Amino acid sequence: MSNSAYATGLQLRSTVKTEGALELSLISIPTPEPQADEVVVRVEASPLNPSDLGLLLGGAEPSAMRASTGSDGLPVVTASLPPEVVRAMAARLDQSLPVGNEGAGVVIAAGAGEKAQALLGKTVSVIGGAMYSQLRVVHASQCQPLPEGTTAAEGASWFVNPMTALGMVETMRREGHTALVHTAAASNLGQMLLKVCLKDGVPLVNVVRKPEQAATLRALGAQYVCDSSAPTFMEDLIEALVATNATIAFDATGGGKLASQILTGIEAAANRKEKAYSRYGSSTFKQVYIYGSLDRSPTVLNRNFGFSWSVSGWLLTPFLQKAGGETVGKMRARVASELKTTFASSYVRHISLREALQPEIIAAYGKQATGAKYLITPHT
Repeated sequence: MSNSAYATGLQLRSTVKTEGALELSLISIPTPEPQADEVVVRVEASPLNPSDLGLLLGGAEPSAMRASTGSDGLPVVTASLPPEVVRAMAARLDQSLPVGNEGAGVVIAAGAGEKAQALLGKTVSVIGGAMYSQLRVVHASQCQPLPEGTTAAEGASWFVNPMTALGMVETMRREGHTALVHTAAASNLGQMLLKVCLKDGVPLVNVVRKPEQAATLRALGAQYVCDSSAPTFMEDLIEALVATNATIAFDATGGGKLASQILTGIEAAANRKEKAYSRYGSSTFKQVYIYGSLDRSPTVLNRNFGFSWSVSGWLLTPFLQKAGGETVGKMRARVASELKTTFASSYVRHISLREALQPEIIAAYGKQATGAKYLITPHT
């Protein structure tokens, strides 16, 4: 590096060991010289997304971490893993893996290429993995220049949640649906999706788990909010589905019976409009996409919603690959232009890399509680 002050940087690593333990650690790694189309980003902010926690915690119980200090004086955290978790992690055993899907920072060095040089000195958001680092070398194409006056903290969550919200609406349209259902709807992602749907005129049924979450969404303009903790949840859900004609859902919980309840609700709403009884249920096709694992228990389906339905997984990256460059380009441009409005993120706490390895803090962010998102600021 031309500046020796940036020759090395700390990076957070996660290792699942064959003997049945998770180890989280910080290591100091050299920063390579950027190639022609590469840049060096001084990472200033990176969010702890649920998708990051899956890799970071490796199936360990967040409240069961034990702290120690490595031979280099840097913190190390460990936790025991049950045999079934270790078996499920066979493909990553004994590999020290960097974590962090996205983040933002300042380009402090650039290769000789025109695109790389154009980013020098700019604040950019990055999607490239290993973002729980102080320094990252990435291809220029992985950077999104932030609008003038946008801080790294404001731009850190530019990709996963905003592109997921837009991807859900695009999936709905491509598959011929006209309205959708979203669970865990008071999250950062849920609030972004609500704002997108309000702007685009898309009817949205928001499913939450607490009355205060319902109040938050109604204050943002949500018309249809159903609280799964309420005794009238199914009745409320069916009425919202009748009003919106929603036939596709994106479920962040994964486990339990919520997906089944949504399918049952869509079927009940459809049957109000059916002219004749069919032993096979309504002809309305019902789709539930599971895209998260807030509930790690088995997914339970009570088959009382006919035969025209599907439950499957949905991930952002495969969707973007199918959507094509033109669609993705339009999505990225919209995120950049609405970063401080539609796609604004909020965080309950900013933490350093060292704090990210404190057991009590891991236990807090590991809960993945709605409205309690953490942001890592690597240089604090």
